[in-house]
Amino acid sequence: MNTSEPKTSHVNDHQREDHPMELSATGNPAVVREDTQIEVGIDLQRGTLALTHGGKAYEAYHARVKFAGVQQDPWQAEQVTFSVKGTNGKTSALVVEFFGEKWDDPAPKIPAAIWKVVALAASAAGDLGITYTAPAGA
Repeated sequence: MNTSEPKTSHVNDHQREDHPMELSATGNPAVVREDTQIEVGIDLQRGTLALTHGGKAYEAYHARVKFAGVQQDPWQAEQVTFSVKGTNGKTSALVVEFFGEKWDDPAPKIPAAIWKVVALAASAAGDLGITYTAPAGA
C-alpha cells in the first residue's frame, strides 16, 4: 500500500516543483464534443514494425496515436508519433500526419502497416469507448 502523501506538480520555466496536495475541486464536469482529442500510447513488440525515412532504417518500439472527434463526426486519427531506434542504436521520434492544412484534406498515401498501428491503438482504447473505474474512496 502506498502511504506517501498525494502531490501536485507545477511546471514553470521548465522547472518542476512538487508540493503536498493542496488542491480542491468542485463541480460536475461534462464533455462538449466540439473538438475532443484523445492520445493513445501502445508498446510495439520488437521487430514487428520497420520504418524507413530519408534512406535510414528504424525499428519502432512505441506509438502514440492522436485521435480527434469533431462534433458528431466519426473519430479520426490525426497523427501517430513513433518512438524509434536507428541502426546506430540512437533513439528518436518519427511523426506521421494524416491530414493536410485543412481537416477535410485527404490523407496522403499512408503505408498499410501504419494504419494497422492506428487500429491497434483504437482497439487498445476500447474503440475509444475507454472505460474507467475510480479507485475506492475517490
